[in-house]
Amino acid sequence: MSAETDQKWTDNPELLLRVGEGFRLDGVDARSIPGYGGNKKSGRRDLKACIGGLDDLQERLFAAHHDAKSGPSVLLVLQAMDTAGKGGIVRHVVGSVDPQGVELASFKTPTREELAHDFLWRIRSHVPGPGMIGVFDRSHYEDVLIGKVRSLADDEEIERRFEAINEFESELAKAGVRIIKVMLHISPDEQKDRLMERLDRPDKHWKYNPGDVDERLLWPDYMKAYQTVFERTSTESAPWYVVPADRKWYARLAVQRLLLDALKDIDPQWPAADFDIDVERERLAES
Repeated sequence: MSAETDQKWTDNPELLLRVGEGFRLDGVDARSIPGYGGNKKSGRRDLKACIGGLDDLQERLFAAHHDAKSGPSVLLVLQAMDTAGKGGIVRHVVGSVDPQGVELASFKTPTREELAHDFLWRIRSHVPGPGMIGVFDRSHYEDVLIGKVRSLADDEEIERRFEAINEFESELAKAGVRIIKVMLHISPDEQKDRLMERLDRPDKHWKYNPGDVDERLLWPDYMKAYQTVFERTSTESAPWYVVPADRKWYARLAVQRLLLDALKDIDPQWPAADFDIDVERERLAES
């Protein structure tokens, strides 16, 4: 029995975590572990057990398509309230594969140059090319989440952005980009504990941002904004997955599974040699 089939998944997390019709964010328990029958210990073991399979699929994807003008790629979009574990996903899941096949982009406050263009302008240049896995640590969704909560754009502009996002993601999907949009759902109590830990530990002070407390005060507004995002932009070609994130080990395991399933569905194959293997073997032996 393989390491993957021996895991303690009882149901397919892709189906359980996918945002569908009637989805309610306020009905998701941030401490739950949908579809998984194990615990923290087995979760960490299962995460480690699948590293080899993920690395193999990523290398095949890169080998087959990275120098092509077209071909499949994967875009993992990570959205969340602060401290939800986006960095941990990047480090423990995406970080387990060859970095040459990964492109990481983090979208913070737009620069003056970026503000002079449409909100998707800065996003387009970071779309992963053929054979690559792209990761957005925050994304174009900042422009409809913060834009709405902080009243940086009026309702008409927010609605225009929703339509632009759907068109943009549909365009990417048609071009062969497999889009995995993940919202790491953390509870306000867990976030408070994680922020307090940053204050209690000198090695974590650099990660603490006083502005995070200001954002906490707007928690209900952010949850309402996320609900609208799911309703407006979870599509067949670019669905949202809401991953409970109070338990870091589960969030990492679930995202790894989503990434694995996407790569398996792409089913990348090793490229055939573009040279005569026997001739090269003889040349090498005589060299």
